[in-house]
Amino acid sequence: MNTEWLLALLQLMLINIVLSGDNAVVIAMACRTLEPAQQKQAIFWGTFGAVALRLVLTLVAVWLLRIPMVEAAGGLLLLYIAVNLLKGEEEEEHAKRRLTMGQAIRTIVVADVVMSLDNVVAVAGAAQGDWLLIGIGLAVSIPLIIWCSRLLTSIMKRFPILVWLGAGLLGYTAGEMLVKDEWVHGWLEPLLADNMFIVSVLTTIFVIVLGFAASRRSPKHAHGEGS
Repeated sequence: MNTEWLLALLQLMLINIVLSGDNAVVIAMACRTLEPAQQKQAIFWGTFGAVALRLVLTLVAVWLLRIPMVEAAGGLLLLYIAVNLLKGEEEEEHAKRRLTMGQAIRTIVVADVVMSLDNVVAVAGAAQGDWLLIGIGLAVSIPLIIWCSRLLTSIMKRFPILVWLGAGLLGYTAGEMLVKDEWVHGWLEPLLADNMFIVSVLTTIFVIVLGFAASRRSPKHAHGEGS
C-alpha cells in the first residue's frame, strides 16, 4: 500500500464520518418510539440496508444526477420524511402513531438514499474507481452510524427538544438539495443571487411549523381542549 492510497482511504473515511451525522439523526428519529430490543434491530437493519443501497447508488449517482429535477425531487421527499417523523412527536403516547419496526427501517433506508444522492459523488471521486477503498470506507461507517444512532436515540428520549432540532436539520438538508439541483438553481439565481441559503432557512422553518401545526391537531391536544 503506497502513501497515495492510504491518503485516499483517509479522505474517504473522513467523508463517511461527515455523512454519518445526518444518517444518525434520521435513524434516531425513526427509532425513538420503538421498544429497546426493536430499536437495536431497526438501527442495525436500517443501517445495513442504507449502506448497501448507497453502494449501489455510487455506481449510478453521476449518471442519475444528470437527470433534471432528480435532486429537487429528493429534497422534497426529504421534507416529507422530516415532517412525517415530527408529526407524531406530540402523540407519542398513542400507539397508533408509533412507527413499526418495518416502517422505521423503510424510513431510514429511503431517507439515507435521498440524502446520499450528491454525497456518493464525493465518495466515488475520492475513491477514483477503487472499489476496495469504497468498501473499506463504507465498512468503517457502519459501526460509526450504529453507535451514533443509539446514542442519539437515548438522548432524544431524555431531551425531546432534540427531536425538533433533528427535524430542522433534515429540513435544512432538504433545502440544500433543492438549490443544488441545476434546474432549480438556475431558476432561483436571478432572484436570490448569492443568498441561496435563504431556501434552506425557509425549508427548516417549514418543517418546524408544519410539525407544530400537526401536533396541535393531535388527539392529545384535541382531548385536552375538549375537557
